[in-house]
Amino acid sequence: MIFLEESEASENNTVVQKLHNRKLILGIIVVVGIAAFFGGYIFATETVEPEQIIIQESSGILGNTQPQVTTQGPSQLPKIISSDDDPVRGNPNAEFTIIEFSDFQCPFCAKFHSDTLPLLMQNYINTGKVNLVFRDFPIESIHPNAVPAAHASECADDQGKFWEMHDMIFENQRKWQNLEVLESVNMFKKYALDIGINEDEFDSCMSTAKHIDEIRKDLEDGQIYGVTGTSGFFVGNEDVGFTKIIGAQPFSSFQRVIEGLE
Repeated sequence: MIFLEESEASENNTVVQKLHNRKLILGIIVVVGIAAFFGGYIFATETVEPEQIIIQESSGILGNTQPQVTTQGPSQLPKIISSDDDPVRGNPNAEFTIIEFSDFQCPFCAKFHSDTLPLLMQNYINTGKVNLVFRDFPIESIHPNAVPAAHASECADDQGKFWEMHDMIFENQRKWQNLEVLESVNMFKKYALDIGINEDEFDSCMSTAKHIDEIRKDLEDGQIYGVTGTSGFFVGNEDVGFTKIIGAQPFSSFQRVIEGLE
């Protein structure tokens, strides 16, 4: 009798888990379907070579300082580049802001994360001089896992774990970037559990495509500001305007811009 009860309980648990997984899968299909709808007209590309990097000035920023890269100026950048309500790393009241438009599946965005961001953290963000705002710009036409990754990070943000998920996704990019979408989502779910996110809340967020409009808003804003590839950055504030930086630039390029703002 005890064996039968345990067996029945096990079968019930299996059924519940299957239903749970089916709901999650259906939700991801919704996410991917919506992504295809609004991602198809994003004719953007990742920036593939450092030589293609552009620093674009606005409002006379940088004075006579000329970075050793292709320069455009003066530009028609808006005076205000909105950070929306997206995650902020560092002091929210820092003097200057770096607004990043990024794609989690873009290898050059991952290069920025591994090579340049640590130095920005050490020299500017941790000192309180600069903060970093992350906005989504998934190029779904060439990166099918980018929207699910972005959505997973937004779901993590609901539980105060955005940057932990952000770091986990970028650090493990090579493990999930070429997987089928559903397999990559399973990886993101594992990362969520690894960083202490409530599983039920995370699955509910993913299965309902809760943040797809937020991702769409970031994409649309990026297009308005002239982002045509990833990574795309805007450095400055509302008083002095913003400088646009395109590409996986080294720390020295950001340093020139930030020091030129003073």
